[in-house]
Amino acid sequence: MKHLLRTALLATLVGVSLWTVSQGQETKVACRIIYVPTEQVVVEKMLEMAKIKKDDIVFDLGCGDGRIVCTAAKKYGCKGVGVDIDPARIKDSLETMRKFEVTKELVDIRQGDALKVKDLEKASVIMLYMLPEFMEKLEPQMKGRLKPGTRIVAHDYPFPNMEPDQVVEFQVMEGARPKFLYMWTVRGQKKQ
Repeated sequence: MKHLLRTALLATLVGVSLWTVSQGQETKVACRIIYVPTEQVVVEKMLEMAKIKKDDIVFDLGCGDGRIVCTAAKKYGCKGVGVDIDPARIKDSLETMRKFEVTKELVDIRQGDALKVKDLEKASVIMLYMLPEFMEKLEPQMKGRLKPGTRIVAHDYPFPNMEPDQVVEFQVMEGARPKFLYMWTVRGQKKQ
């Protein structure tokens, strides 16, 4: 399984690199896009940190296989919105919905740019497992668009200029690198 995961990750990285080269020198890639599934134990810990309730609306930006929003919907009965730019991940997310037996009334999977979510203000919880350059680009939206009380949980990579309310480090399995989870609660919006 580890061999298959490494092969899939390598193929994705090579594919992104080849696409970038084929687009010519004038094209700049703003954020690297790679897919690394979040282990279920990490998903559970992220949801626990956010103190998910039935009336929450959980947005997962860069949702991958949709596991976070499907777990939240199944376990807590809340609504979830998963956004991913990769059509293959959208297919994976729809399959995860079937496996978890959650309906479209609870989970909305969307293909799109996670930096351009029109209704982000509806979120009461935001989940992230994105690389540092994405976190830097998303940070101004977190500060300016979210309502007070919104909880944000990020796996491995924090926002560069926002001090987290909580940092959790834990081992998933013996010998593996530790996982870091960061949580913020929006205290208020800065109006300009």
